[in-house]
Amino acid sequence: MAAVGAAALLLAAGAPPSFAESHAAGSVPATTSEHRTTLDRYCVTCHNDRLRIADLALDAADIEAVGKEAEVWEKVARKLRTRTMPPSPRPRPDEASYDGLVAYLEAELDRAAEAEPNPGRRPALHRLNRAEYANAVRDLLALEIDAAALLPPDDASYGFDNIGDVLRVSPALLDGYLDAARTVATRAIGDPAAAVEQIVHRMPPDLTQDRRLDGLPFGTRGGARIERYFAVGGEYDIQVRLQRNFIGGRIMGLTEAHQIEIAVDGERVELFTVGGPRATSDAETGDAAARRPEREADAGLRVRVPLEAGRRVIGVSFLDRPAVQVEGARLPYLRSFAILGEATEGLPHVDTVTITGPHGASGGETPSRERTFTCRPASRADEAACARSILTTLARRAYRRPVTDADVETLLDFFEAGRRDGGFEAGVRLGLQRLLMSPDFIFRVERDPADAGPGTTYAVSDLELASRLSFFLWSSAPDDELLALAAEGRLRQPGVLAEQVRRMLGDGRSTALVDNFAGQWLHLRNVPHAAPDTRVFPDFDDNLRAAMRRETELLFETIVREDRSVLDLLGARYTFLNERLARHYGIPGIYGSRFRRIGLADDSVRGGLLGQASIQMVTSYPNRTSPVLRGKWLLENVLGSAPPDPPADVPAIEETTADGRPRSMREAMVQHRANPACASCHRVLDPLGFGLEHFDAVGAWRDTDGPNAAIDATGSLPGGARFDGPRELREALLRQPESFVRVVAERLLTYALGRGVEHYDLPAVRNVARASAEDDYRFSALVLRIVESVPFQMRRTPS
Repeated sequence: MAAVGAAALLLAAGAPPSFAESHAAGSVPATTSEHRTTLDRYCVTCHNDRLRIADLALDAADIEAVGKEAEVWEKVARKLRTRTMPPSPRPRPDEASYDGLVAYLEAELDRAAEAEPNPGRRPALHRLNRAEYANAVRDLLALEIDAAALLPPDDASYGFDNIGDVLRVSPALLDGYLDAARTVATRAIGDPAAAVEQIVHRMPPDLTQDRRLDGLPFGTRGGARIERYFAVGGEYDIQVRLQRNFIGGRIMGLTEAHQIEIAVDGERVELFTVGGPRATSDAETGDAAARRPEREADAGLRVRVPLEAGRRVIGVSFLDRPAVQVEGARLPYLRSFAILGEATEGLPHVDTVTITGPHGASGGETPSRERTFTCRPASRADEAACARSILTTLARRAYRRPVTDADVETLLDFFEAGRRDGGFEAGVRLGLQRLLMSPDFIFRVERDPADAGPGTTYAVSDLELASRLSFFLWSSAPDDELLALAAEGRLRQPGVLAEQVRRMLGDGRSTALVDNFAGQWLHLRNVPHAAPDTRVFPDFDDNLRAAMRRETELLFETIVREDRSVLDLLGARYTFLNERLARHYGIPGIYGSRFRRIGLADDSVRGGLLGQASIQMVTSYPNRTSPVLRGKWLLENVLGSAPPDPPADVPAIEETTADGRPRSMREAMVQHRANPACASCHRVLDPLGFGLEHFDAVGAWRDTDGPNAAIDATGSLPGGARFDGPRELREALLRQPESFVRVVAERLLTYALGRGVEHYDLPAVRNVARASAEDDYRFSALVLRIVESVPFQMRRTPS
């Protein structure tokens, strides 16, 4: 592809507004002398060529040629816009001087970017991460796989694990891909000769099973719901083990009889009874005999059932008996003592479900086989032609481009080798295995035009654009419709790209934005690993942990699905609750494990992310809150200005006074800030974090810190705006909506590009935020502007 001119590229990719369009007349001073004076008075005293604090010297920087030192001036503009510089308590400009200087710098930077666009450069080979690999397999073969069980974890950078520069390839990883290809091909096609395998599904040890769990039948309590794909039909053993306490190894709750149901796809296959009156033999009496049922009562909880190939749901649950329920809000606390000790109080809980098989494999049709076998040979003479058709179709989807004869011939060689040893299906399986090991599947490849010289900016091909779009919105390969438009060169025709963006956001596969983008940006992936101290929070359990995460996921998913304003992330007057989370929040009238949307009063403390327990927990320590972590989270994810890394020798917070009296968190932080090495960062972080101090380390509301100290939740934004508590903090943040929208746009662009956002990308970020304001900052408006931007649609050859 020949390189094209910058003007044409910008027209195609969505140029940012011009200087005159972006800033009304009179909003920028006529000369730059006032700005130079502001810099000299408030900034140059620290950032000069002699001191070079933060490696920044502004005394020699030319404010009349901002575009020539864009990297320096982008740093300055960001710090001034977020009001994090000059640091308190140093003298600061008035608001008019702040706004005027920021407006001038950003306008000049945007104008320079418009004249000479720089889209940056993505790696030529961008390896699929685990989530993308699993989704690509799902869409290619109608097969759900657990990529975490097949491939090692991915490295992350800039907050995401899809950053091309850190998705390196090692010999061990290549071995992992070889094994994964073999496993996936076998599961997709099926192999009656496959060995018997045993998979153990373990329930979280702090999962409370005293009520019905979501996805299990009504009229049951506790248990496990397991979705599993069976590559071949046959008989499978399902064995249930009940939870034991750690010291005595005894099963809880067996003084009463309990019935355990095992079901497949909602149909009961076996009903067991455990517990009840204990009987001992004449030969075995005494305490040891009495304890035997509490150690071996689950030995017979095993059934062998015939299962057809395909996806099956295995359910294990106790039939509900309300009369023997252990009531009370402190049930998790009581059960924790039973688990740690030798007590047998409470109710029995499922610990593991082990599935072993197949025994007597019988094959069978599955969605994967239907997706793969688009033809069936009538005779051996037809097998080669049918295999060519199957592998050509699969290769086109897997390689995300039209395939060549050489591509297909390579796969057919493997088909022939497999057919010689095991017949037609074995040949297709080996051909599919080779396809899944191909670099064209594992890597996203972008090639520079042959005639492009060094440092040339060019538009990526339609096929490359289609892959960028699908991996952005779906974390997966393009589907047939998107691929066809790209192959025909119609993706950039007027209206087509916008139509595809709307279609793809409405597709169920866009939940990848919730799992992979929001899950990492909002640190939701950390929630399952959070372990609050049960001595401090005895009511905490895995049910609450899962509910916290789901609430935030549903908020983000609603904004995507209903195309709401991204400002709802801060100011939503609704949330999503089930009974467990509502009880934690003190909200009455919510029953059952099902989540539902709940409207909130305007003065509710639970509106938006700042009121959600998931955010409070991942920004706390196991036993206490942390204004520093919460302030850092706000600074990075809401205000868009990351603080510097702390020094290596930061002293610990002194949580008690010299006479042993516990300090409130505010008292401890005031004492901590007295250390000059700590003060510079804490002056910014602490006033933000204190606004959330009414939430404890698991997100429950509190009015005191400890037995006596009343919570003081007053604080201030870096610009000086004061607030008291989370409601006023939320309102203060919403008074400057574009700041938050820029943060969302920058994070989305990082995730979309699979690389870090650099200074030359920031004009595009500003354009996304400004342009989306016309649509009330709706999610689709941000996404479409990103897709139309210079960094997303273009690439630059190495200089």
